[in-house]
Amino acid sequence: MAVDALDARILRLLIEQPRTSVREYARILGVARGTLQARLDRLERDGVITGSGPTLSPAALGHPVLAFVHVEVTQGHLDDVGDALAQVPEIIEAFSITGGGDLLTRVAARDNAHLEDVIQLLIRLPGVVRTRTEVALRERVPYRVLPLVESVGRTAAGPRAEGTGAARRTS
Repeated sequence: MAVDALDARILRLLIEQPRTSVREYARILGVARGTLQARLDRLERDGVITGSGPTLSPAALGHPVLAFVHVEVTQGHLDDVGDALAQVPEIIEAFSITGGGDLLTRVAARDNAHLEDVIQLLIRLPGVVRTRTEVALRERVPYRVLPLVESVGRTAAGPRAEGTGAARRTS
């Protein structure tokens, strides 16, 4: 799905002002409300926009310890282990990966003892061969997509939009 410069502007507004109304977004962008709604519907349908709920902090929910647990799985059991991981509430993300392991999980825990309990639970899952854990010390770059949106927007706008002599097109 191609994201054009207007889509990038819409996405930026959604990130920066998530509680604004569609009418206000349209006013800010200088487009018709129907145009904006059609764009939002397409961005959702195409999977660019994947949610609209609040972003929650595991630390504020009493789980300040963040760890990345690599899980090595017996061949042929990746789906089974993935399904089992989905049942562990402390696992907030899991990905199939290449490299040193088969799955990479992001685990939130109350403290180190709780993290150890979660790891022990993972080790006992059928199909899990071993785990390797890395504890995060400090977040250096929080989850973000705005720089990517801006990059896509610049690419979509092309060279005419760069610089001060850019021609404005109305549609």
